[in-house]
Amino acid sequence: MPDQTTTLDPTRTALLVMDYQEGIVGQLPDTGPLLDRVAGAIDDVRGHGGHVGWVRVAFEDAEFAAVPETSMFAAFAASDQLRAAMRADAPGTQIHARLAPRADDILVRKIRVGAFSTTDLEQQLEKRGITTLVLAGISTSGVVLSTVREAMDRDYRIVVLRDACADREQETHDFLTGTLFPRTATVVDVAGLGGLWAVQ
Repeated sequence: MPDQTTTLDPTRTALLVMDYQEGIVGQLPDTGPLLDRVAGAIDDVRGHGGHVGWVRVAFEDAEFAAVPETSMFAAFAASDQLRAAMRADAPGTQIHARLAPRADDILVRKIRVGAFSTTDLEQQLEKRGITTLVLAGISTSGVVLSTVREAMDRDYRIVVLRDACADREQETHDFLTGTLFPRTATVVDVAGLGGLWAVQ
């Protein structure tokens, strides 16, 4: 069980904003408050001197060709319409306009569900000395779940921002953030993030 009183060293902490891209955000209803909370978390992390990273899912043509038929992404590779929507330069795969990456942020593009397996995220984090990840993402049962498990196996300390994650199934979101994630991560709302910083 993670220590709920653990404080965050901003120089070694990164907020990962995962799959907050136009096409995915657009699949959820009434996302204005959700985007406001994510923007607030970004401001909080930046204000404390922490790092911000962005993860998006998108493909180049050669990557579509390499998707095996057993992959959950096989349907995207097989459909011209879905391929067009998921290309790296497609409007729907860009970070949502409400959010604003900066030039010195971490930015990775993935071609699987989790944030690590098909990216250089771990190398970028290591280069900056980051040992704690604060996670926000869509969906809770997709990129967030996969990245929590991957990060745990890589020995990162993990914080999940419960109300900066979302899922099309509320019951699934509630189970993951209320029962599963607390076994290996600290789970707080965005409003509770400020209380975790070691330097106030």
